[in-house]
Amino acid sequence: MRTLASKLTATVLRAGAVTLHYFKNDAQNASEKADGSPVTLADQEAEVVILNDLKKLVPDIPVIAEEAVSRGEVPDVGSRFFLVDPLDGTREFTGGSGEFTVNIGLIENGEPVFGIVYAPALGDFYVTLGKAEVAMGKVANPAQPGDAGIASLDLKAILTRGVPDEGLTVVASKSHGTSEGEAYLDGLPLPVTGRRNIGSSLKFCLVARGEADLYPRYGPTMEWDTAAGHAVLKAAGGLVTTIDGAPFRYGKTDAGYRNSGFIVYSSEALRQRLAGGKTS
Repeated sequence: MRTLASKLTATVLRAGAVTLHYFKNDAQNASEKADGSPVTLADQEAEVVILNDLKKLVPDIPVIAEEAVSRGEVPDVGSRFFLVDPLDGTREFTGGSGEFTVNIGLIENGEPVFGIVYAPALGDFYVTLGKAEVAMGKVANPAQPGDAGIASLDLKAILTRGVPDEGLTVVASKSHGTSEGEAYLDGLPLPVTGRRNIGSSLKFCLVARGEADLYPRYGPTMEWDTAAGHAVLKAAGGLVTTIDGAPFRYGKTDAGYRNSGFIVYSSEALRQRLAGGKTS
């Protein structure tokens, strides 16, 4: 996976520079896709950068990419394929928040095995380097990364944290909160003592770097929204299940790559601790 990370670092940095250009100059200029979700020129142009590079670097692996799918371009996939979201958090992007990300995830046999999440406006870069190895780095010049590679990022390993003694810190979506999610939190056997509201796949990354414990998501998402962040979280020691506790899988072609609700845990120990239900 280190080889793949090295190959794709420059790709993601260049795609991030595209989004950052529009963020600073034309972020509010969004149109609406057929499903009602917003799309900008930044989404479209960043995806072109990523798809062109993936075709050159790993031509044998098919790619499911958000904007291509919205145009009806859905390749047949087998057990191994990429999921690409060139700009996750479009609502944050058009609203002037820097909490948007560029995402590439690799799926094998229904599971995320590699991921890069990059927040160009923040300069935060997350990349998996192995099955249980993930790191975070800072990009010095996000607007003009040039040919910067993985060695320039000063990467530092990140890990999820253990079950807290004094209460949970929960991550919530800025724009997609639900009453079901609140009801779930009210039923937990541990108190919620902190909340972090943040956009895009950065929610996965907060848990991955040990700054939060739990992220319940009852609202709709697509596989490209979650694959890269899930890979980062998994390599850091966390896990994702469906609301019912089943493994969270990818490659749901019959559902059009639509996800069911899910819960992100910082560890298996936390999942087991919360499985008992609410205390009196």
